[in-house]
Order: sequence, then structure tokens, then C-alpha cells
Amino acid sequence: MNWALMAAEATGGVGLACWLSHRRSVRGPISELDAYARQVSMIEAVLFDFGGVVLTSPFDAFARYEVEAGLPPHTIRGINATNPDTNAWALFERREVDVEGFCLLFEAEAAELGLVLDAQRVLASLHGELRPAMVDAVRRCSDELRTGLLTNNVTPLADQESARPEVLSVVALFDVVVESSLVGCRKPEPEFYELACTLLGVEPSRCVFLDDLGINLKPARSMGMTTIKVGDPAAAIEELEAVLGFPLG
Repeated sequence: MNWALMAAEATGGVGLACWLSHRRSVRGPISELDAYARQVSMIEAVLFDFGGVVLTSPFDAFARYEVEAGLPPHTIRGINATNPDTNAWALFERREVDVEGFCLLFEAEAAELGLVLDAQRVLASLHGELRPAMVDAVRRCSDELRTGLLTNNVTPLADQESARPEVLSVVALFDVVVESSLVGCRKPEPEFYELACTLLGVEPSRCVFLDDLGINLKPARSMGMTTIKVGDPAAAIEELEAVLGFPLG
């Protein structure tokens, strides 16, 4: 999960945006797995959220800011959970507002709750750190299967992570990268998952998807995907190994 074309641009230009989201050419038939893995798993593609899965969660940074600003715990998550399809964060992730517009709207949403916060400080909390074990899992999955990165973000990764080449090198491991800031839709909208499957050339039932938010896993599961909620990264990797039938270490 880390957390942009205008809506009109997205409607008319998704094809180009999707093409730009390809970091590698989607490969043909998956490489051979050992006999045990063939028997255990029919999975052809592994889909990863970014912030909270491959990167550390921004929620920890939110919590630190809330303490610093004297805000009640979970203030930021609470604002984000109110009117989640139309609030400031949703509009920003679909790039229907710019940074200034987001800050005005988000601070107004806080004010409606009698709270004062600095939206720019909230945005500064979004840059997580790479989780080495999860990066190893991504690399191993990329060696054997098709992989996709599905992220709700407010700035395209190429710009957001321009000063962190080590992060962009991990992004480059994925066959397909789908970013809300480029395609004009976001998790948990079904179109977002459908787009990923189309770009990867797989059926949802042949995918496993990892995310740290249950609300993002629910539509994927309804489409037939196997889902894994990431809390403890080590436990999530063990669960993914059980699904795939081969080690990720």
C-alpha cells in the first residue's frame, strides 16, 4: 500500500497509462516449477500491494505524527475511512485533485471533527522502507511466476521514488505495475483488479494477492483470487509459500 491523470484523462487515456505501467514485458508461459509445486498450486500470478507489504506501513508514521500533533490515536485512518470512495484521499489517489486541493479538503475533513492537522505532514509520512524478506519473496516469485504490483498512490512511483533507486530497482522486478495515480481507479474498486489481470493475461482464480488492508482484499476474494492479509511479514511469507508450494527465502 503506498497511498495521477485527471478523471477525464483516465477515461480517455487508460490504454497509454497502462502501457506506461509495464515495467517488464509480460512473459509467456510460466517457467517450470518442481513437480511438487505443480501438484500443490494452480497459481500463475502473485500480486503485491506496495506500502504495508513490500514497504513498511505508513500507519506507524501516522501514529508518530498524531502523538507529535496531540491528535487522538488513529485520527488519520479515521478520516480516511469516512466516505472512503469520495473523500479527499480517494480523490487524490485518482488524481482528481492536486496536492493543494487535497490539503485543503483533508484539513477541512479534520476540521469537521473539531481537529487541526497539517496535511503536508501527513503526506510526508507515506515513504516507507523496504522489507528485505519481502523483497526476496518478490524476487523469487518473479523468477517463477508472473507478478504485479497494485498500489494506491498519489504520485507515480517513477517520480515519488526518484531519489531512492533501491526502491525503483524492486519496482522493476514486477511484470506489471498498476498505480491509481496513473489509471484513474483505485483499490478496492473492482476495475483496478480486473485491469491487473488483463495486463498479466491471467484469470483472477489463478492469482494470489497480498495486501495489508482487509477492505482491499475483499473484492479480490470475491473475484476468485486467493488473498493473504499482511500483518506480520514473516507470517505472510509463510502463508504465501504454502499457497505456491515452493520456498521464498
